[in-house]
Amino acid sequence: MAEGVLSPGVNLEAFSQAIAAIQALRSSVTRVFDCLKDGMRNKETLEGREKGFVAAFQESLHSVSRDLSELERLSNLVGKPSENHPLHNSGLLSLDPVQDKTPLYSQLLQAYKWSNKLQYHAGLASGLLNQQSLKRSANQMGVSAKRRPKAQPTTLVLPPQYVDDVISRIDRMFPEMSIQLSRPNGTSAMLLVTLGKVLKVIVVMRSLFIDRTIVKGYHENVYTEDGKLDIWSKSNYQVFQKVTDHATTALLHYQLPQMPDVVVRSFMTWLRSYIKLFQAPCQRCGKFLQDGLPPTWRDFRTLEAFHDTCRQ
Repeated sequence: MAEGVLSPGVNLEAFSQAIAAIQALRSSVTRVFDCLKDGMRNKETLEGREKGFVAAFQESLHSVSRDLSELERLSNLVGKPSENHPLHNSGLLSLDPVQDKTPLYSQLLQAYKWSNKLQYHAGLASGLLNQQSLKRSANQMGVSAKRRPKAQPTTLVLPPQYVDDVISRIDRMFPEMSIQLSRPNGTSAMLLVTLGKVLKVIVVMRSLFIDRTIVKGYHENVYTEDGKLDIWSKSNYQVFQKVTDHATTALLHYQLPQMPDVVVRSFMTWLRSYIKLFQAPCQRCGKFLQDGLPPTWRDFRTLEAFHDTCRQ
């Protein structure tokens, strides 16, 4: 049995001595049976054989009694396993006779001990971090309160009027981009963004968080037969399918849950860079077309145009 499996309540030294006592007891019992098996031998007279047999048998029994008493004494010193592990019926796993092949109980105990240790250290770390939290004095708060902008809602569920105001401000920022907002399914907003005469983008929003974008050509149909925006069909052109993939990547890049309006504005600024999708050359190879496609990638910081293979 490995040391890591024993609980802190077990005396390891007494435990090793108890194992030795068990081995001695087994040897004593073996000698008793050997004495019975051999019987009365090596004596000339019947009386001598009987006395020798009785003496040897009594000595063997005394050895068994002595070793058994020693084992009982050591068993009291070993101690009992700790009862702090609420493993319930899992203790029955320790009775598995093939413990060497399937050490489930020992592994379960080890995992439980590590879990308790992790919880303990996590509690200590939480207390230390709470003590080191940054605080501002009342004077600093009074001085900066006038300069600090008005706090904006940061929850996942924002008022529809607040979302409308943010989209309206973004629409006024970019004259070459028009944004139509609709709410066909309750409070969730859907945007139809038209960028010049280059492309159209369907933006599905959950409150002020963008969930999905579909980019299509300017002359492609973006509505279904019942007059709703088609948020599932892809573009018929490979170039706009590429831009759709890049727009999905941009959604993963622009992430700031505390300020969702900044995320939407940054994404729209990045999307506006496609106004020259078919006019800007690649900033690396200098070509307008590569494999029949214009530069469809726009850098997230510089907004420069690159072919999909040239940006690597």
